[in-house]
Amino acid sequence: MARKSVDERHEEGREARRSVPRSAHAHWRPAPDRPDPIGLLQEQNDQRVPWLVPVRHARMRESPFTFYRGTASIMASDLAGTPTSGFDVQTVGDGHLSNFGAYASPERQLVFDANDFDETLNGPWEWDVKRLATSFLIAARHREFPEDDAHAITLRVVKSYRDAMADYGEKGFLELWYEHTGMEQIGRIGRGEFDKHEVAKRLAEFERRARSKNSLQALDKLTVRDGDRFRIRTDRPVLVPISELKPDRNPAKLEQIVRETFDDYVATLRDDRRGLLERYELVDVALRVVGVGSVGTRCFVLLLEGRDWHDPLLLQVKEANASVLEPHLHGSRYPHHGQRVVAGQRQIQAQSDIFLGWATGSDEGRHYYGRQLRDWKRSVDIDSTTPRLLDFYARLCGQILARGHARSGDPVAIAGYVGTSKKLDEAILEFARTYADQTVEDYERFREAIADGTLPVGDET
Repeated sequence: MARKSVDERHEEGREARRSVPRSAHAHWRPAPDRPDPIGLLQEQNDQRVPWLVPVRHARMRESPFTFYRGTASIMASDLAGTPTSGFDVQTVGDGHLSNFGAYASPERQLVFDANDFDETLNGPWEWDVKRLATSFLIAARHREFPEDDAHAITLRVVKSYRDAMADYGEKGFLELWYEHTGMEQIGRIGRGEFDKHEVAKRLAEFERRARSKNSLQALDKLTVRDGDRFRIRTDRPVLVPISELKPDRNPAKLEQIVRETFDDYVATLRDDRRGLLERYELVDVALRVVGVGSVGTRCFVLLLEGRDWHDPLLLQVKEANASVLEPHLHGSRYPHHGQRVVAGQRQIQAQSDIFLGWATGSDEGRHYYGRQLRDWKRSVDIDSTTPRLLDFYARLCGQILARGHARSGDPVAIAGYVGTSKKLDEAILEFARTYADQTVEDYERFREAIADGTLPVGDET
């Protein structure tokens, strides 16, 4: 087939407005046959470690925002009936604001990007934008910001996405591929919002705290000295060495599974990285509770020792299930869900961890993926943010999301569709307002289900 010109692709985007006007994205109401949100959560729980499910419910119960973080499957079901322009991308799949943040690039520079890809799948760009925008509105309401501020922050997400997509549509393929967001780029964005001295001060503090989260800091926080070796400390329910699990949870068998899974994971790495990792010795393994939405999936911390105990490496090996988007779109092109996560991350992120890999566990063939743990990672603190800072963060996340979509989709066609007016911004704000209200309703039902014993809650591991 003859390749379309830039002008043709841009016009194709504009033409899509005829069948799916941008104003159409404003409309959402719960369908008459909308699945019970509590039932959807229980379906997910069936795939999770039973004794961790109450921990998940406890974390989701904290606020409507933490509840929203754990409801990617519910929102995927609701988005399935919404209009789309027809331009698919590699979606993040669960792109709420807490799934963006800073981390170390392979070149040991601090970069900012999306950082959670458990639900990544090829699908409509609109789904990611709506989930991200709604997360900002719910966060602003959680902080009890004035409604005008909350709306302005939500609008900022979409405008930033539109502006960035127009910019990426002007770039060559390689130029776009090499684009990344480091501290210098964040500083330029910030200088448009804040006093330059305030920007410099805030970025310096952010970078200092992020860089402190390295292997040695993790060694100090997550381990204890045991003779001439370190072992992972106990911090229930967040971190529990497998050897300390209750006997009925068969800790010896579980540790064997993790070690076999680790060997399979190492085999998926590039030769040079596999050679590097094979120089380390696996010292200890623990079960780790992570995030909100992921609680209950099998997640392990692996402590490895290199040259000596001053040369630690901490890896995280996490279970990968089918994306919550799959029932509403299509199956992944990858038969292995760990490989789906890794491939999606590499496609969306400008720079990814050198130890990204996947594995099939000996525990009934479960799928896993692995990466480094605590490599300069840092994200926004919702509970201490201000309207100005959240607005800045909205601008940053909208731009980052657009770049990830542009790397995998057609930025020219999408830019042609979203246009330069505020029509899409206002439409998605209206969607976010409606969906945020629905989230509060679902949250109250969730709390009732906990109160009447339908959903267990607790912190036992």
